[in-house]
Amino acid sequence: MSGPSGATPVIDARDVRVTLGASTILRGVDLTVATGEVVALLGANGSGKSTLVRSLVGILPLAGGSVRLLGSPLGNGVPWQRVGYVPQRVSAQSGVPSTAREVVASGLLHGRRLRLPRDWREQADAALDMVGLRDRATDATSELSGGQQQRVLIARALARRPDLMILDEPVAGVDQPSQEAFAATMRRLVEEGLTVLVVLHELGALAPLVTRAVVLRHGKVVHDGAPPAASAAHGHAEHEHLHPHDPASTGPLPVQDLGLQQGGFTA
Repeated sequence: MSGPSGATPVIDARDVRVTLGASTILRGVDLTVATGEVVALLGANGSGKSTLVRSLVGILPLAGGSVRLLGSPLGNGVPWQRVGYVPQRVSAQSGVPSTAREVVASGLLHGRRLRLPRDWREQADAALDMVGLRDRATDATSELSGGQQQRVLIARALARRPDLMILDEPVAGVDQPSQEAFAATMRRLVEEGLTVLVVLHELGALAPLVTRAVVLRHGKVVHDGAPPAASAAHGHAEHEHLHPHDPASTGPLPVQDLGLQQGGFTA
């Protein structure tokens, strides 16, 4: 689907193909996201959702096709400071003890900014405030719950005040209070004009915000349009997200989790 006539899409992916090892994961995916849209990327485990978002931000190389973000071809020409990315199931902890504020501040760095600005503490605290963790700014990330750590990673992506947010299952395994805090934050930001592409297993609290759903099956788009009706089955990890026009086929393809880089975010 296209955005408003004459408008440059925020995401414009054409015939995207990704091969990892001997497996073809994405098989000619087209995806266009217009300014202000909130697009949910749905599909069964192994359908290619995470592979797609990782290829969109340059972590995985393309075997074919093209990607443009914010009007620029994927690579160093993309204004990465305007893009926020939250990966799937990544701990906010590292080998070096760090506070929530320090982790969030790292989101202010990008290819064109290698030193933190003078007001980095204020910017980091403002981002933490958006996810309801301002009072935990000086706490070590190791002292935070899994849900709180995920909110710290979301705050890290928000610290640069991006125009585009790409999130890979941001609420998977996150407690209910954290899910509600995340939904409230996203609601405010979307009202301010943020464009969002988010991988989800179920729409949940984000359902009122989602303007469109794209469903992947075996590395291909099988639905691009109105979000599916709420169903308890959509919350199950093995739910296939079948639609009337989607013929049944064999089980999902295996996805290899490789950490590559191509002119975007590092894995």
